[in-house]
Amino acid sequence: MSRTAASMLREALENVGVKYTFGIPGVHNTEIYDELAQSSSITPVLVTHEGAGAFMADAVSRSGTSLGTLVIVPAAGVTHAASGIGEAFLDGIPMLVIAGGVRRDTGRKYQLHDMDQHALLRPITKGTWLVERHADVIATIYEAVRVATSGEPGPVFVEIPVHLQLLTGDEGPAVAAPVREVAPVRCALQEVSAAAELLRNAKSPTIFVGWGAVDATHEVALLAERLGAPVSTTLQGVSAFPANHPLHAGFCLGRAAVPAVEKSFAGTDCMLAVGTRFAEIATGSYGWRPPASLIHVDINPAVFSANYPAAFALEGDAKTVLNLLLQALGETPIAAVPARRAQVERTIREQKAAYLEEWLRHDTQGRVSPARFFASLRRQLSDDATVVLDDGNHTFLAAELLPIHRPRGLISPTDFNCMGYCVPATIGAKLARPDLPVVGIVGDGAFRMTAMELATATAQELGLVVFVFNDGELAQIAQAQQIPYNRKTCTVLGPLDIAGVAQATGAKFLRIGSDGDIDAVISDALACASRERKPVLVDVVVDYSKQTRFTQGIVKTNLERFDFGTKARLVGRALWRRLGG
Repeated sequence: MSRTAASMLREALENVGVKYTFGIPGVHNTEIYDELAQSSSITPVLVTHEGAGAFMADAVSRSGTSLGTLVIVPAAGVTHAASGIGEAFLDGIPMLVIAGGVRRDTGRKYQLHDMDQHALLRPITKGTWLVERHADVIATIYEAVRVATSGEPGPVFVEIPVHLQLLTGDEGPAVAAPVREVAPVRCALQEVSAAAELLRNAKSPTIFVGWGAVDATHEVALLAERLGAPVSTTLQGVSAFPANHPLHAGFCLGRAAVPAVEKSFAGTDCMLAVGTRFAEIATGSYGWRPPASLIHVDINPAVFSANYPAAFALEGDAKTVLNLLLQALGETPIAAVPARRAQVERTIREQKAAYLEEWLRHDTQGRVSPARFFASLRRQLSDDATVVLDDGNHTFLAAELLPIHRPRGLISPTDFNCMGYCVPATIGAKLARPDLPVVGIVGDGAFRMTAMELATATAQELGLVVFVFNDGELAQIAQAQQIPYNRKTCTVLGPLDIAGVAQATGAKFLRIGSDGDIDAVISDALACASRERKPVLVDVVVDYSKQTRFTQGIVKTNLERFDFGTKARLVGRALWRRLGG
């Protein structure tokens, strides 16, 4: 049968369950968009910028409902989208990126949008493909999807030249659509048994989970209960263990961790780490020191002993490996567990309460208390809501102060740490879960980067809420500048009329100017988003005068790495500037 590549692409996307595509039509993909318009199962979403489209696709994939997909023009569309693709790559998020390409049947040079897209994207994708024949279109899409979703997930790129989209050709033999593969377990059962024995005999076992454990929450909870072990999470993995579980200690490791983690993890002699790479943020700038016995479970063998030596490296899908560990532990109760668990739970409970009280006592000088804001938001949000963050000071405030109760209930840029993620990702998350509440929390600096995508939310009639933590500066970096330099450089923002942004994009505008406004405005915002099916933009006059434990920890950790002379110079400079004004 003779068909265009655009027609074949539509069929392939429908067969792999793509629900939304994000991008902007151009001369090299208009045939594709014409085909998408005929699909009964795929909705093409017009974005204002391909970078934002990539963040939307990323959020769709993180939701777990379908594969986030971009359909973009070559060259400029690809370079615009590159930051979002890079975020997905470093965070291990599947994404299908499809771009048109220049004609390859004319022999002409210097065509519009003519560039080597594969050279650009190869370092930030799991694979790239150039389709050269009609007969390869469907098979290539299926192979790209298989690669994107197998092993440690990640983005993939497929270029379909425009002449294949315009002209007809033989579609070739039928190809079976890919089936989601469960990663095989590549560790011996003897290793699993030995790891279980370490955990059984540990005096102070602990568990640390990342995004790789987000679909193994139940198994992590069973292990924590069986061992009486506290659980901490990475930033990306905040939702991988429910914060309302009594063994949930909180975020991070080492001196950058919240007090409940610091106290309950003190003296650990054996740690089970699941779905984490022990990256910079997760370890408080590598300020954490591992215990004598580290058991590391991950789907990607490259992470084992990359930063910290593992006594046992158990390769495989988290859910599968943890079930094997549970079987190896057996049903026989561990004698020490009841007393240990009671002590751990008491420590966690007391430390969480004390840390919250510390925040509530802090004088906010009339601005909005982050702790009171997050407490109110938690009370008013259902457990099945999705919270989307950006990169900034608010990110770590949320990680420390906002309990998340459901897997995938919080999504955030992490290792690539790209500012501008929140607004478009909130849109993607709402499209993925249209019947559930979705809220975004973004700093005023990151908000400026992608704020106009609220117009996309309006066009799609999406009832979502975006809270802008407004303090007039790039707070995370400004705080880091203030400590060693006693001054801020290029971190103070110019004025921004957030109400004007709301008016320009068709969003409803609300404002939280003080603690007294918090409960009523959050309630109004959530109700309006649900009732009117339009975005709600909330200006939150936030107080950032109190530093998170994360910020305090990484500053101390990094300062301690300097030699005496460098420390003396930095401290002396800061003191001199304070004294001299």
